Amino acid sequence: MEEKLELDLVLAVLLSGASEEDIETSLAAYYKQNSTVFKFDVSDEEKRKELCEELLNVLKTGRKPSCHLRCLETLRILSRDKKLLIPVASKGSLQILMKLAQLDPGQECLGEDLHFPIIVEALKCLCNIVFNSPVAQKLSLELNVAAALCKLLQLCQDQPNTQEIKSFTLRLLFLLSLLHTDIRSQLRNELQALPLLTHTLENVLGISWLGKYIAAEDDQASRLSLKDTECAIEALKALFNVTLDSRNVHSENDAQQFRSMTAILRHCLLITGPTEDKMEELHSNSVNLLSNVPVSCLDVLISPEAQEGSLMYNGINMEAIQVLLDFMEKRIDKGSSYREGLTPVLTLLTECSRTHRNIRKFIKAQVLPPLRDVSNRPEVGTTVRNKLVRLMTHVDLDVKQIAAEFLFVLCKERALFYSVDSLLKYTGYGNAAGLLAARGLLAGGRGDYWYSDDEDTDTEEYKSAKPNINLITGHMEEPMPNPLDEMTEEQKEYEAMKLVTMFDTLSREEVIKPMGMRVDGSMAPLEEIACNSLTNEPNEHNDSDVD
Repeated sequence: MEEKLELDLVLAVLLSGASEEDIETSLAAYYKQNSTVFKFDVSDEEKRKELCEELLNVLKTGRKPSCHLRCLETLRILSRDKKLLIPVASKGSLQILMKLAQLDPGQECLGEDLHFPIIVEALKCLCNIVFNSPVAQKLSLELNVAAALCKLLQLCQDQPNTQEIKSFTLRLLFLLSLLHTDIRSQLRNELQALPLLTHTLENVLGISWLGKYIAAEDDQASRLSLKDTECAIEALKALFNVTLDSRNVHSENDAQQFRSMTAILRHCLLITGPTEDKMEELHSNSVNLLSNVPVSCLDVLISPEAQEGSLMYNGINMEAIQVLLDFMEKRIDKGSSYREGLTPVLTLLTECSRTHRNIRKFIKAQVLPPLRDVSNRPEVGTTVRNKLVRLMTHVDLDVKQIAAEFLFVLCKERALFYSVDSLLKYTGYGNAAGLLAARGLLAGGRGDYWYSDDEDTDTEEYKSAKPNINLITGHMEEPMPNPLDEMTEEQKEYEAMKLVTMFDTLSREEVIKPMGMRVDGSMAPLEEIACNSLTNEPNEHNDSDVD
Protein backbone atom coordinates (compact mmCIF):
# COMPACT_ATOMS: atom_id res chain seq x y z
CA MET A 1 0.00 0.00 0.00
CA GLU A 2 2.88 2.36 0.80
CA GLU A 3 4.43 1.67 -2.61
CA LYS A 4 1.17 2.63 -4.35
CA LEU A 5 1.01 5.81 -2.32
CA GLU A 6 4.59 6.76 -3.22
CA LEU A 7 4.00 5.87 -6.89
CA ASP A 8 0.87 8.02 -7.11
CA LEU A 9 2.66 10.89 -5.39
CA VAL A 10 5.68 10.77 -7.75
CA LEU A 11 3.44 10.65 -10.83
CA ALA A 12 1.39 13.56 -9.57
CA VAL A 13 4.52 15.65 -8.98
CA LEU A 14 6.02 14.88 -12.40
CA LEU A 15 2.76 15.50 -14.28
CA SER A 16 2.09 18.78 -12.48
CA GLY A 17 5.30 20.41 -13.74
CA ALA A 18 6.63 20.87 -10.20
CA SER A 19 9.98 22.42 -9.34
CA GLU A 20 13.23 20.44 -9.39
CA GLU A 21 13.32 20.45 -5.58
CA ASP A 22 9.86 18.87 -5.37
CA ILE A 23 10.79 16.30 -8.02
CA GLU A 24 13.97 15.37 -6.14
CA THR A 25 12.13 15.10 -2.83
CA SER A 26 9.40 12.82 -4.20
CA LEU A 27 11.89 10.62 -6.11
CA ALA A 28 14.14 10.35 -3.05
CA ALA A 29 11.17 9.10 -1.00
CA TYR A 30 10.24 6.57 -3.70
CA TYR A 31 13.84 5.34 -3.96
CA LYS A 32 14.12 4.93 -0.19
CA GLN A 33 10.90 2.93 -0.15
CA ASN A 34 11.74 0.64 -3.11
CA SER A 35 15.53 0.41 -3.42
CA THR A 36 15.51 -3.29 -2.47
CA VAL A 37 12.36 -4.24 -4.43
CA PHE A 38 12.76 -6.74 -7.29
CA LYS A 39 9.17 -8.01 -7.59
CA PHE A 40 6.40 -5.56 -8.41
CA ASP A 41 2.62 -5.47 -8.08
CA VAL A 42 1.03 -6.33 -11.44
CA SER A 43 -1.90 -4.01 -10.78
CA ASP A 44 0.39 -0.96 -10.93
CA GLU A 45 2.11 -1.93 -14.18
CA GLU A 46 0.57 0.82 -16.32
CA LYS A 47 1.39 3.51 -13.77
CA ARG A 48 5.00 2.38 -13.61
CA LYS A 49 5.22 2.49 -17.42
CA GLU A 50 3.90 6.04 -17.31
CA LEU A 51 6.48 6.89 -14.65
CA CYS A 52 9.26 5.52 -16.89
CA GLU A 53 8.14 7.78 -19.73
CA GLU A 54 8.00 10.84 -17.46
CA LEU A 55 11.46 10.12 -16.07
CA LEU A 56 12.89 9.93 -19.61
CA ASN A 57 11.23 13.26 -20.43
CA VAL A 58 12.95 14.85 -17.42
CA LEU A 59 16.30 13.31 -18.44
CA LYS A 60 16.02 14.93 -21.88
CA THR A 61 15.94 18.40 -20.34
CA GLY A 62 18.81 20.42 -18.90
CA ARG A 63 17.99 19.86 -15.26
CA LYS A 64 20.42 20.03 -12.37
CA PRO A 65 22.75 17.00 -11.98
CA SER A 66 21.11 16.14 -8.65
CA CYS A 67 17.69 15.94 -10.34
CA HIS A 68 19.05 13.73 -13.14
CA LEU A 69 20.67 11.48 -10.54
CA ARG A 70 17.35 10.97 -8.72
CA CYS A 71 15.61 10.18 -12.01
CA LEU A 72 18.27 7.61 -12.93
CA GLU A 73 18.09 5.96 -9.50
CA THR A 74 14.32 5.54 -9.89
CA LEU A 75 14.65 4.32 -13.47
CA ARG A 76 17.19 1.71 -12.32
CA ILE A 77 14.62 0.29 -9.89
CA LEU A 78 11.88 0.22 -12.53
CA SER A 79 14.17 -1.39 -15.13
CA ARG A 80 14.33 -4.52 -12.97
CA ASP A 81 10.81 -5.35 -14.22
CA LYS A 82 10.95 -6.91 -17.71
CA LYS A 83 7.33 -5.93 -18.44
CA LEU A 84 8.12 -2.22 -18.10
CA LEU A 85 10.90 -2.03 -20.67
CA ILE A 86 8.82 -1.08 -23.71
CA PRO A 87 9.15 2.69 -23.11
CA VAL A 88 12.86 2.51 -22.23
CA ALA A 89 13.98 -0.15 -24.72
CA SER A 90 13.73 2.20 -27.68
CA LYS A 91 16.48 3.78 -29.73
CA GLY A 92 15.75 7.28 -28.45
CA SER A 93 15.67 6.22 -24.80
CA LEU A 94 18.93 4.27 -25.10
CA GLN A 95 20.58 7.26 -26.75
CA ILE A 96 19.54 9.47 -23.82
CA LEU A 97 21.09 7.02 -21.35
CA MET A 98 24.22 6.60 -23.48
CA LYS A 99 24.70 10.36 -23.52
CA LEU A 100 24.40 10.54 -19.73
CA ALA A 101 26.85 7.60 -19.43
CA GLN A 102 29.40 9.41 -21.66
CA LEU A 103 29.19 6.60 -24.24
CA ASP A 104 30.33 8.50 -27.30
CA PRO A 105 32.90 6.61 -29.41
CA GLY A 106 34.20 9.92 -30.76
CA GLN A 107 34.97 11.74 -27.51
CA GLU A 108 38.62 12.41 -26.76
CA CYS A 109 38.60 13.08 -23.01
CA LEU A 110 36.47 13.16 -19.88
CA GLY A 111 35.62 16.71 -18.86
CA GLU A 112 36.55 17.95 -15.41
CA ASP A 113 32.98 19.11 -14.75
CA LEU A 114 31.46 15.65 -15.19
CA HIS A 115 29.21 14.27 -12.48
CA PHE A 116 30.61 10.76 -12.01
CA PRO A 117 27.59 9.40 -10.01
CA ILE A 118 25.35 10.22 -13.02
CA ILE A 119 27.63 8.22 -15.33
CA VAL A 120 27.55 5.27 -12.92
CA GLU A 121 23.74 5.34 -12.55
CA ALA A 122 23.22 5.60 -16.32
CA LEU A 123 25.52 2.57 -16.81
CA LYS A 124 23.56 0.64 -14.17
CA CYS A 125 20.31 1.42 -15.99
CA LEU A 126 21.80 0.25 -19.28
CA CYS A 127 22.98 -2.98 -17.65
CA ASN A 128 19.46 -3.76 -16.41
CA ILE A 129 17.81 -2.82 -19.70
CA VAL A 130 20.22 -4.79 -21.90
CA PHE A 131 19.99 -7.82 -19.61
CA ASN A 132 16.17 -7.85 -19.50
CA SER A 133 15.22 -6.69 -23.00
CA PRO A 134 15.95 -8.58 -26.27
CA VAL A 135 14.92 -5.41 -28.15
CA ALA A 136 17.59 -3.40 -26.33
CA GLN A 137 20.13 -6.12 -27.05
CA LYS A 138 19.53 -5.75 -30.80
CA LEU A 139 19.57 -1.96 -30.58
CA SER A 140 22.93 -2.10 -28.79
CA LEU A 141 24.41 -3.59 -31.96
CA GLU A 142 22.91 -0.84 -34.10
CA LEU A 143 24.15 1.87 -31.72
CA ASN A 144 27.62 0.28 -31.52
CA VAL A 145 27.56 0.34 -27.73
CA ALA A 146 30.58 -2.00 -27.51
CA ALA A 147 32.85 0.50 -29.25
CA ALA A 148 31.62 3.32 -27.00
CA LEU A 149 32.29 1.21 -23.90
CA CYS A 150 35.85 0.46 -25.04
CA LYS A 151 36.43 4.17 -25.62
CA LEU A 152 35.12 5.01 -22.13
CA LEU A 153 37.46 2.41 -20.64
CA GLN A 154 40.42 3.99 -22.43
CA LEU A 155 39.50 7.44 -21.13
CA CYS A 156 39.19 6.14 -17.55
CA GLN A 157 42.59 4.42 -17.48
CA ASP A 158 44.52 7.21 -15.80
CA GLN A 159 41.59 9.10 -14.28
CA PRO A 160 41.26 9.10 -10.47
CA ASN A 161 38.04 8.03 -8.75
CA THR A 162 36.72 6.18 -11.81
CA GLN A 163 36.66 2.67 -10.33
CA GLU A 164 32.85 2.44 -10.27
CA ILE A 165 32.62 3.71 -13.84
CA LYS A 166 35.12 1.05 -14.93
CA SER A 167 33.25 -1.61 -13.00
CA PHE A 168 29.87 -1.02 -14.65
CA THR A 169 31.43 -0.37 -18.06
CA LEU A 170 33.04 -3.80 -17.78
CA ARG A 171 29.78 -5.35 -16.60
CA LEU A 172 27.93 -3.98 -19.61
CA LEU A 173 30.69 -5.25 -21.91
CA PHE A 174 30.36 -8.67 -20.30
CA LEU A 175 26.58 -8.72 -20.83
CA LEU A 176 26.84 -7.66 -24.46
CA SER A 177 29.54 -10.22 -25.25
CA LEU A 178 27.54 -12.88 -23.41
CA LEU A 179 24.32 -12.20 -25.31
CA HIS A 180 25.86 -11.61 -28.75
CA THR A 181 28.57 -13.84 -30.22
CA ASP A 182 29.10 -11.25 -32.99
CA ILE A 183 30.22 -8.72 -30.37
CA ARG A 184 32.90 -11.14 -29.13
CA SER A 185 34.61 -11.21 -32.51
CA GLN A 186 34.19 -7.43 -32.83
CA LEU A 187 35.82 -6.91 -29.44
CA ARG A 188 38.65 -9.33 -30.19
CA ASN A 189 39.51 -8.22 -33.73
CA GLU A 190 38.16 -4.75 -34.54
CA LEU A 191 38.26 -3.12 -31.10
CA GLN A 192 41.42 -4.87 -29.79
CA ALA A 193 39.68 -5.46 -26.49
CA LEU A 194 42.09 -8.14 -25.25
CA PRO A 195 45.03 -5.77 -24.61
CA LEU A 196 42.62 -3.04 -23.44
CA LEU A 197 40.88 -5.26 -20.89
CA THR A 198 44.19 -6.79 -19.80
CA HIS A 199 45.64 -3.32 -19.21
CA THR A 200 42.46 -2.33 -17.34
CA LEU A 201 42.78 -5.36 -15.06
CA GLU A 202 46.47 -4.60 -14.48
CA ASN A 203 45.58 -0.99 -13.68
CA VAL A 204 42.83 -1.99 -11.22
CA LEU A 205 45.15 -4.40 -9.41
CA GLY A 206 47.91 -1.77 -9.24
CA ILE A 207 50.56 -4.21 -10.44
CA SER A 208 54.19 -3.14 -10.56
CA TRP A 209 56.50 -5.39 -12.58
CA LEU A 210 59.88 -6.67 -11.41
CA GLY A 211 60.65 -8.22 -14.79
CA LYS A 212 58.96 -9.80 -17.78
CA TYR A 213 55.84 -11.61 -16.53
CA ILE A 214 56.99 -11.16 -12.91
CA ALA A 215 54.77 -8.99 -10.70
CA ALA A 216 55.89 -7.58 -7.38
CA GLU A 217 54.33 -9.42 -4.46
CA ASP A 218 54.57 -6.86 -1.65
CA ASP A 219 52.04 -7.73 1.06
CA GLN A 220 50.80 -4.19 1.56
CA ALA A 221 50.55 -3.37 -2.15
CA SER A 222 48.77 -6.70 -2.75
CA ARG A 223 45.77 -5.93 -0.56
CA LEU A 224 42.73 -5.10 -2.66
CA SER A 225 39.87 -2.89 -1.54
CA LEU A 226 36.29 -4.06 -2.00
CA LYS A 227 35.71 -1.73 -4.98
CA ASP A 228 38.96 -2.81 -6.65
CA THR A 229 38.07 -6.46 -6.13
CA GLU A 230 34.62 -6.03 -7.65
CA CYS A 231 36.08 -4.14 -10.60
CA ALA A 232 38.72 -6.86 -11.14
CA ILE A 233 35.99 -9.53 -11.12
CA GLU A 234 34.05 -7.66 -13.81
CA ALA A 235 37.22 -7.38 -15.91
CA LEU A 236 37.85 -11.13 -15.58
CA LYS A 237 34.30 -11.92 -16.68
CA ALA A 238 34.58 -9.66 -19.73
CA LEU A 239 37.97 -11.15 -20.63
CA PHE A 240 36.50 -14.65 -20.37
CA ASN A 241 33.95 -13.90 -23.10
CA VAL A 242 36.51 -12.15 -25.31
CA THR A 243 38.96 -15.08 -25.10
CA LEU A 244 36.47 -17.89 -25.71
CA ASP A 245 37.57 -20.27 -28.48
CA SER A 246 41.13 -18.93 -28.36
CA ARG A 247 43.01 -22.02 -27.23
CA ASN A 248 45.00 -22.11 -30.45
CA VAL A 249 47.60 -19.33 -30.64
CA HIS A 250 48.12 -18.21 -34.22
CA SER A 251 50.85 -15.60 -33.83
CA GLU A 252 53.69 -14.51 -31.60
CA ASN A 253 51.70 -11.40 -30.66
CA ASP A 254 48.78 -13.58 -29.46
CA ALA A 255 51.16 -15.68 -27.37
CA GLN A 256 52.69 -12.58 -25.79
CA GLN A 257 49.25 -11.18 -24.90
CA PHE A 258 48.16 -14.44 -23.30
CA ARG A 259 51.40 -14.80 -21.37
CA SER A 260 51.03 -11.25 -20.02
CA MET A 261 47.44 -12.03 -19.04
CA THR A 262 48.54 -15.26 -17.32
CA ALA A 263 51.09 -13.30 -15.27
CA ILE A 264 48.30 -10.98 -14.11
CA LEU A 265 46.08 -13.97 -13.30
CA ARG A 266 48.89 -15.44 -11.21
CA HIS A 267 48.88 -12.16 -9.28
CA CYS A 268 45.09 -12.52 -8.82
CA LEU A 269 45.62 -15.95 -7.25
CA LEU A 270 48.23 -14.70 -4.79
CA ILE A 271 46.73 -11.34 -3.87
CA THR A 272 44.90 -10.63 -0.59
CA GLY A 273 41.34 -9.33 -0.77
CA PRO A 274 38.78 -7.71 1.53
CA THR A 275 36.74 -10.81 2.45
CA GLU A 276 36.98 -14.57 2.04
CA ASP A 277 33.85 -14.68 -0.14
CA LYS A 278 35.18 -12.00 -2.50
CA MET A 279 38.52 -13.80 -2.74
CA GLU A 280 36.77 -17.03 -3.66
CA GLU A 281 34.82 -15.18 -6.36
CA LEU A 282 38.04 -13.60 -7.65
CA HIS A 283 39.78 -16.99 -7.72
CA SER A 284 36.78 -18.62 -9.41
CA ASN A 285 36.78 -16.09 -12.26
CA SER A 286 40.57 -16.32 -12.53
CA VAL A 287 40.29 -20.10 -12.94
CA ASN A 288 37.60 -19.70 -15.60
CA LEU A 289 39.81 -17.31 -17.57
CA LEU A 290 42.89 -19.51 -17.19
CA SER A 291 40.85 -22.28 -18.83
CA ASN A 292 40.79 -20.16 -22.01
CA VAL A 293 44.56 -19.62 -22.00
CA PRO A 294 46.52 -21.81 -24.46
CA VAL A 295 48.28 -24.55 -22.48
CA SER A 296 51.65 -23.52 -23.91
CA CYS A 297 51.33 -20.19 -22.03
CA LEU A 298 50.44 -21.68 -18.64
CA ASP A 299 54.09 -22.15 -17.70
CA VAL A 300 54.02 -18.46 -16.67
CA LEU A 301 52.22 -19.68 -13.53
CA ILE A 302 55.49 -21.25 -12.35
CA SER A 303 58.05 -19.02 -14.07
CA PRO A 304 58.74 -16.34 -11.40
CA GLU A 305 62.03 -16.67 -9.58
CA ALA A 306 62.21 -17.75 -5.97
CA GLN A 307 61.61 -15.08 -3.34
CA GLU A 308 62.00 -15.29 0.39
CA GLY A 309 59.29 -17.52 1.83
CA SER A 310 58.17 -18.83 -1.60
CA LEU A 311 56.82 -22.38 -1.93
CA MET A 312 59.47 -24.17 -3.99
CA TYR A 313 59.53 -27.62 -5.59
CA ASN A 314 62.61 -28.80 -7.46
CA GLY A 315 63.75 -25.17 -7.59
CA ILE A 316 60.47 -23.95 -9.12
CA ASN A 317 57.96 -21.52 -7.58
CA MET A 318 54.68 -23.43 -7.08
CA GLU A 319 52.69 -20.90 -5.03
CA ALA A 320 50.04 -20.33 -7.72
CA ILE A 321 49.58 -24.07 -8.26
CA GLN A 322 49.15 -24.56 -4.52
CA VAL A 323 46.41 -21.89 -4.48
CA LEU A 324 44.63 -23.77 -7.29
CA LEU A 325 44.88 -27.04 -5.34
CA ASP A 326 43.49 -25.38 -2.21
CA PHE A 327 40.68 -23.83 -4.26
CA MET A 328 39.86 -27.25 -5.75
CA GLU A 329 39.64 -28.83 -2.31
CA LYS A 330 37.37 -26.04 -1.02
CA ARG A 331 35.03 -26.62 -3.95
CA ILE A 332 34.97 -30.37 -3.23
CA ASP A 333 34.20 -29.70 0.43
CA LYS A 334 31.23 -27.51 -0.51
CA GLY A 335 29.52 -30.65 -1.78
CA SER A 336 27.23 -28.95 -4.33
CA SER A 337 27.29 -27.39 -7.81
CA TYR A 338 30.23 -29.54 -8.80
CA ARG A 339 29.59 -29.08 -12.53
CA GLU A 340 29.85 -25.27 -12.38
CA GLY A 341 32.15 -24.85 -9.39
CA LEU A 342 34.56 -27.78 -9.52
CA THR A 343 34.98 -28.96 -13.11
CA PRO A 344 36.73 -25.75 -14.34
CA VAL A 345 39.56 -25.98 -11.79
CA LEU A 346 39.85 -29.77 -12.22
CA THR A 347 40.07 -29.34 -15.99
CA LEU A 348 42.69 -26.61 -15.62
CA LEU A 349 44.85 -28.70 -13.26
CA THR A 350 44.51 -31.68 -15.59
CA GLU A 351 45.72 -29.68 -18.60
CA CYS A 352 48.58 -28.15 -16.59
CA SER A 353 49.66 -31.58 -15.40
CA ARG A 354 49.38 -33.13 -18.84
CA THR A 355 51.47 -30.42 -20.50
CA HIS A 356 53.98 -29.35 -17.85
CA ARG A 357 55.99 -32.13 -16.21
CA ASN A 358 57.07 -30.14 -13.15
CA ILE A 359 53.48 -29.14 -12.38
CA ARG A 360 52.37 -32.77 -12.64
CA LYS A 361 55.11 -33.98 -10.30
CA PHE A 362 54.32 -31.29 -7.72
CA ILE A 363 50.56 -31.97 -7.80
CA LYS A 364 51.11 -35.72 -7.57
CA ALA A 365 53.27 -35.22 -4.49
CA GLN A 366 50.35 -33.33 -2.91
CA VAL A 367 47.44 -35.47 -4.11
CA LEU A 368 48.95 -38.96 -4.48
CA PRO A 369 51.83 -39.26 -2.01
CA PRO A 370 53.47 -42.68 -1.55
CA LEU A 371 51.00 -45.10 0.05
CA ARG A 372 51.65 -46.19 3.60
CA ASP A 373 48.29 -46.96 5.22
CA VAL A 374 46.05 -49.18 3.05
CA SER A 375 43.77 -50.41 5.83
CA ASN A 376 40.86 -48.29 4.54
CA ARG A 377 39.25 -48.12 1.11
CA PRO A 378 40.67 -45.35 -1.15
CA GLU A 379 37.37 -43.42 -1.00
CA VAL A 380 37.26 -43.42 2.81
CA GLY A 381 39.02 -40.58 4.59
CA THR A 382 39.63 -36.83 4.53
CA THR A 383 42.70 -36.53 2.29
CA VAL A 384 42.50 -34.95 -1.16
CA ARG A 385 43.01 -38.41 -2.69
CA ASN A 386 40.04 -39.80 -0.74
CA LYS A 387 37.83 -36.90 -1.84
CA LEU A 388 38.80 -37.26 -5.51
CA VAL A 389 38.31 -41.04 -5.49
CA ARG A 390 34.79 -40.51 -4.13
CA LEU A 391 34.09 -38.28 -7.13
CA MET A 392 35.06 -41.13 -9.49
CA THR A 393 31.65 -42.71 -8.78
CA HIS A 394 29.66 -39.45 -8.71
CA VAL A 395 26.20 -39.46 -10.30
CA ASP A 396 27.15 -36.54 -12.59
CA LEU A 397 28.98 -38.12 -15.51
CA ASP A 398 31.00 -34.98 -16.30
CA VAL A 399 32.23 -34.67 -12.71
CA LYS A 400 32.98 -38.39 -12.56
CA GLN A 401 34.92 -38.29 -15.82
CA ILE A 402 37.10 -35.24 -15.09
CA ALA A 403 37.95 -36.45 -11.55
CA ALA A 404 39.05 -39.84 -12.91
CA GLU A 405 40.97 -38.23 -15.76
CA PHE A 406 42.79 -35.90 -13.37
CA LEU A 407 44.01 -38.81 -11.25
CA PHE A 408 44.91 -40.78 -14.37
CA VAL A 409 47.04 -37.92 -15.68
CA LEU A 410 48.83 -37.71 -12.33
CA CYS A 411 49.59 -41.42 -12.71
CA LYS A 412 51.22 -40.61 -16.10
CA GLU A 413 48.01 -41.30 -18.02
CA ARG A 414 48.51 -43.79 -20.86
CA ALA A 415 52.28 -43.58 -20.73
CA LEU A 416 54.28 -45.54 -23.26
CA PHE A 417 55.36 -48.87 -21.73
CA TYR A 418 53.48 -48.00 -18.56
CA SER A 419 50.34 -49.83 -17.43
CA VAL A 420 47.34 -48.72 -15.41
CA ASP A 421 48.72 -50.34 -12.25
CA SER A 422 49.62 -46.98 -10.69
CA LEU A 423 46.03 -45.72 -10.97
CA LEU A 424 44.63 -48.97 -9.60
CA LYS A 425 47.04 -48.82 -6.67
CA TYR A 426 45.67 -45.44 -5.58
CA THR A 427 41.97 -45.90 -6.43
CA GLY A 428 41.10 -49.59 -6.58
CA TYR A 429 39.77 -51.38 -9.65
CA GLY A 430 36.13 -50.78 -8.77
CA ASN A 431 36.49 -47.00 -8.74
CA ALA A 432 38.65 -46.90 -11.87
CA ALA A 433 36.64 -49.37 -13.97
CA GLY A 434 34.46 -46.69 -15.59
CA LEU A 435 37.44 -44.69 -16.88
CA LEU A 436 39.34 -47.77 -18.01
CA ALA A 437 36.30 -49.17 -19.84
CA ALA A 438 35.71 -45.84 -21.61
CA ARG A 439 39.32 -45.79 -22.78
CA GLY A 440 39.55 -49.47 -23.66
CA LEU A 441 42.16 -50.13 -20.99
CA LEU A 442 40.50 -52.85 -18.94
CA ALA A 443 43.12 -55.25 -20.24
CA GLY A 444 45.96 -52.82 -19.50
CA GLY A 445 47.10 -50.22 -21.97
CA ARG A 446 49.76 -48.43 -23.86
CA GLY A 447 49.39 -44.87 -25.01
CA ASP A 448 50.65 -41.88 -26.91
CA TYR A 449 52.04 -39.70 -24.11
CA TRP A 450 55.65 -39.99 -23.00
CA TYR A 451 56.59 -39.31 -19.41
CA SER A 452 59.91 -39.72 -17.68
CA ASP A 453 60.31 -42.65 -15.32
CA ASP A 454 59.92 -40.67 -12.09
CA GLU A 455 57.51 -42.96 -10.25
CA ASP A 456 57.98 -43.14 -6.53
CA THR A 457 59.06 -46.55 -5.31
CA ASP A 458 56.61 -48.44 -3.11
CA THR A 459 57.00 -47.82 0.60
CA GLU A 460 57.94 -50.69 2.91
CA GLU A 461 54.47 -50.50 4.48
CA TYR A 462 52.81 -50.91 1.08
CA LYS A 463 55.10 -53.78 0.06
CA SER A 464 54.32 -55.73 3.21
CA ALA A 465 50.55 -55.17 2.82
CA LYS A 466 50.42 -55.76 -0.96
CA PRO A 467 49.74 -59.53 -0.86
CA ASN A 468 46.56 -58.89 1.18
CA ILE A 469 45.23 -55.93 -0.84
CA ASN A 470 41.91 -56.51 -2.58
CA LEU A 471 42.45 -55.22 -6.11
CA ILE A 472 38.76 -54.34 -6.51
CA THR A 473 38.36 -52.29 -3.35
CA GLY A 474 41.98 -51.09 -3.17
CA HIS A 475 42.50 -51.79 0.52
CA MET A 476 43.96 -54.55 2.69
CA GLU A 477 41.71 -57.42 3.70
CA GLU A 478 42.36 -60.47 5.80
CA PRO A 479 42.46 -63.68 3.72
CA MET A 480 38.98 -65.19 3.43
CA PRO A 481 38.40 -68.97 3.42
CA ASN A 482 37.50 -70.42 0.04
CA PRO A 483 33.91 -71.75 0.25
CA LEU A 484 34.62 -74.21 -2.58
CA ASP A 485 37.15 -76.09 -0.48
CA GLU A 486 34.42 -77.74 1.61
CA MET A 487 32.13 -78.57 -1.34
CA THR A 488 31.89 -81.87 -3.18
CA GLU A 489 32.14 -81.92 -6.99
CA GLU A 490 28.36 -82.44 -7.22
CA GLN A 491 27.70 -79.40 -5.01
CA LYS A 492 30.08 -77.27 -7.10
CA GLU A 493 28.32 -78.34 -10.32
CA TYR A 494 24.90 -77.62 -8.78
CA GLU A 495 25.91 -74.10 -7.68
CA ALA A 496 27.49 -73.40 -11.08
CA MET A 497 24.31 -74.40 -12.96
CA LYS A 498 22.22 -72.35 -10.54
CA LEU A 499 24.38 -69.30 -11.28
CA VAL A 500 24.10 -69.89 -15.05
CA THR A 501 20.30 -70.09 -14.78
CA MET A 502 20.14 -66.83 -12.83
CA PHE A 503 22.32 -65.02 -15.39
CA ASP A 504 20.25 -66.46 -18.24
CA THR A 505 17.01 -65.20 -16.64
CA LEU A 506 18.42 -61.71 -16.06
CA SER A 507 19.74 -61.60 -19.62
CA ARG A 508 16.47 -62.74 -21.23
CA GLU A 509 14.49 -60.18 -19.23
CA GLU A 510 17.09 -57.53 -20.25
CA VAL A 511 17.84 -56.64 -16.65
CA ILE A 512 21.54 -57.05 -17.45
CA LYS A 513 23.46 -57.35 -20.69
CA PRO A 514 26.39 -59.79 -20.65
CA MET A 515 29.56 -58.10 -21.83
CA GLY A 516 32.99 -59.34 -22.78
CA MET A 517 36.32 -57.81 -23.55
CA ARG A 518 37.74 -57.31 -27.03
CA VAL A 519 41.37 -57.94 -27.79
CA ASP A 520 42.11 -54.20 -27.45
CA GLY A 521 40.64 -54.13 -23.93
CA SER A 522 37.35 -52.36 -24.78
CA MET A 523 33.95 -53.78 -23.82
CA ALA A 524 31.40 -55.27 -26.23
CA PRO A 525 28.25 -57.44 -25.99
CA LEU A 526 29.13 -61.09 -25.40
CA GLU A 527 27.30 -62.20 -28.58
CA GLU A 528 29.46 -59.88 -30.69
CA ILE A 529 32.67 -61.24 -29.18
CA ALA A 530 31.49 -64.84 -29.66
CA CYS A 531 30.63 -64.17 -33.32
CA ASN A 532 33.99 -62.53 -33.95
CA SER A 533 35.78 -65.45 -32.35
CA LEU A 534 33.98 -67.92 -34.63
CA THR A 535 34.64 -65.75 -37.68
CA ASN A 536 38.35 -65.49 -36.93
CA GLU A 537 38.87 -69.26 -36.34
CA PRO A 538 40.99 -70.92 -39.04
CA ASN A 539 38.97 -73.11 -41.43
CA GLU A 540 40.38 -76.62 -41.55
CA HIS A 541 38.50 -77.41 -44.76
CA ASN A 542 39.11 -74.40 -46.98
CA ASP A 543 37.60 -75.23 -50.40
CA SER A 544 39.93 -72.78 -52.10
CA ASP A 545 42.83 -75.08 -51.33
CA VAL A 546 41.46 -77.92 -53.52
CA ASP A 547 43.99 -79.03 -56.07
